Amino acid sequence: MDTMTFTKAAAGVLGALLVLLLSQWAAAGLYHTTGHGEASYVIETDSGEAEEEVVEVSFEDMMAEADVEKGAKVFKKCSACHKLEDGANSTGPFLYGVVGRPVAAVAGFGYSDALTGLGGEWTADRLNEFLTKPSDYASGTSMSFSGLKKIGDRVNLIAYLDSLDD
Repeated sequence: MDTMTFTKAAAGVLGALLVLLLSQWAAAGLYHTTGHGEASYVIETDSGEAEEEVVEVSFEDMMAEADVEKGAKVFKKCSACHKLEDGANSTGPFLYGVVGRPVAAVAGFGYSDALTGLGGEWTADRLNEFLTKPSDYASGTSMSFSGLKKIGDRVNLIAYLDSLDD
């Protein structure tokens, strides 16, 4: 390639680059997106929607309205590791009569140190806290269940478990 052809090709490429940069600079000047400081006139608007008041329902009221049949459906998540028959341990201890039973009290089941150190009884309130996320309630528990996020599911499950030994 001779010098004149190389010069023409380089001039074409550099000229196109120059046109591109100049058009970008001109467009940035015309269509800038940054503000020029504080707005001089602000119109405050109201969305028109009133804030909804959140009514907090107590756990006791929810337990009074619990649905045992829905709790039986929720128990299907537990049935992989727990049985309902009295004395029938599986991967987890049997849950017959668990409401009101002392914590870690099933004979012949090897509980983790996290549960044996808790003491007390499984009350409805305590089961609610435990079932929310077992690993947070009893750190170091061998129960790998992630928990029940919905309080309605927990309430229904507790009511179902409580109904078994009546």
